[in-house]
Amino acid sequence: MAKKEALKLVANNKKAYHDYFIEEKYECGLALHGTEVKSLRMGKCSIKEAFIRIENGEVFAYSMHISPYEKGNIFNKDPLRVKKLLLHKQEINKLLGKIKEKGYTLVPLQVYFSNGKAKIEIGLARGKKLYDKREDIARKDQRRETEREFKVKNLY
Repeated sequence: MAKKEALKLVANNKKAYHDYFIEEKYECGLALHGTEVKSLRMGKCSIKEAFIRIENGEVFAYSMHISPYEKGNIFNKDPLRVKKLLLHKQEINKLLGKIKEKGYTLVPLQVYFSNGKAKIEIGLARGKKLYDKREDIARKDQRRETEREFKVKNLY
């Protein structure tokens, strides 16, 4: 019997999909302190400006904002402190090899709880050019227009 995995989405980074081609996705654990976890459970997290670096064989998330927990007083940590991401050594080495290639970077895609554990999904991404972004916007507009036409046809 397969156990159903409960996912509770906390933060999503839609801008990453607009600015980058996401080639691969990885699920990482987050090394957090107690009040940060409580704040995450309340949905107080932002990853819009966040970025990820690999230093000395470890993966870190920078500029990931987790608001201080209201009832945390002296136990609260700095909201913008560097958070360590938990990945297997072979995954880190694979990512390091890919990042050294020209044009690749790591971006956070979403933060969520999976079976009670805080997780972050990161993506190996390649930057989009301006014409790629315009192409995507045109494709979305076209899809929206066809859906609207389909809806109107089905009403009559």
